[in-house]
Amino acid sequence: MNGELFPTSAFVWASTRKDALAQLDAFIPAAGRYGRDRNHVFPGHRNVSRLSPAIRHRLILESECAEAPLRRYAASTVEKFTQEVYWRRYWKSWLSLRPQVWSDYLDQLAALQNGPHAEATLTRAARCEAGESSVAIMNHFARELVETGYLHNHARMWFAGWWIHIERLPWQLGADFFLRHLLDGDPASNTLSWRWVAGLQTPGKTYLPRRSNLEKYLPPEMLEMHHEGLEQLEQPRVLILPAEERPAITRPSLPPTPSLGKGRVGIWIHEEDLLVEQSPLASLKPVAILATGDAATWTSLRYPKTKTAWLRNALTDAANRAGSALGVEAQVQADSTTIEALPHWATEHQLQQVAAMRPEIGPLHDQLRELQSALTKVGVELVLFDCPEDLALRPLATGGFLGFWEKMQKSPFAEDL
Repeated sequence: MNGELFPTSAFVWASTRKDALAQLDAFIPAAGRYGRDRNHVFPGHRNVSRLSPAIRHRLILESECAEAPLRRYAASTVEKFTQEVYWRRYWKSWLSLRPQVWSDYLDQLAALQNGPHAEATLTRAARCEAGESSVAIMNHFARELVETGYLHNHARMWFAGWWIHIERLPWQLGADFFLRHLLDGDPASNTLSWRWVAGLQTPGKTYLPRRSNLEKYLPPEMLEMHHEGLEQLEQPRVLILPAEERPAITRPSLPPTPSLGKGRVGIWIHEEDLLVEQSPLASLKPVAILATGDAATWTSLRYPKTKTAWLRNALTDAANRAGSALGVEAQVQADSTTIEALPHWATEHQLQQVAAMRPEIGPLHDQLRELQSALTKVGVELVLFDCPEDLALRPLATGGFLGFWEKMQKSPFAEDL
């Protein structure tokens, strides 16, 4: 990869709240041009905020990102940026109402990886992941993703469309490739975006990567350097996948938050929400705080060292901030499974309850039942809280994003936006 043309690897992705806030402030002058420039894949990606990893893991809030540009611009000027920030919340809300879409994806992925014809398909997919295909610009994007943990959103769309409609590879394998490597990899936005490119999320709508579109939004010198195979993108043909029934809402409401008892309470911090001091947990009086990263899960999901190092640093930052805010020494455990670490820690501190923010649909949420069982065996109750904004916006994701956005504008949480 040519560092001078595309020096993304030199950028340090904020893994602490302090750095994320500083990065947000640095982006504000460019926010007014975001609507015009956001689709261009410029060197260094300075036309976008590059805050997606921090937003995804809640080092910084969506509302903070939406409100900050309003110190300088009118709401109409930065509306596109605000919308893009809330696309992630929309996807999370949509999937939360229809969790079976996530479990179906996992089943389909397992079948592809272990089925009778898996070897040939996985070999082709591995070549594309390694940047060894016949389309040089897609090889470039694959290497950038692996090396940096990031791809510009437009490049993600091009790559996914090429993977599905030109290489004719299963979308589930592409989604897995992205989720493994993206620092901002989110089960909701990643899975549902790949479904959209494939024509499943919005029936009848697919996304094709066209040479003319790449030429419009990529620097000419980049395409000149990576021109091999561009002819394959001149007249792409849609791969029509079997139609699916529109996913039904199967989880219209969340379980109520249990009451906190008068006994000893500990706070559990996980990678899905790293902002305890601005969550409902901030009102608690814990006797202990533990931040966990599940090394075994990271290994089973094949996370690269770039991603696990980022997560470890972000977890440590979250633990330090929470401990300082609540006046309790916080521990970090990222070398064992959460199923093992949490009951051991709860027993060590003689806890009656462990309080945490409810994980969104995804790998950690999939472990909740087993985790609750492990804690129950040592006499500890797991109490899960939800952010008020999440609860307010979640029911709005019954349809498409524009409907969600219109209803969101009438929400009390949009008054300052």
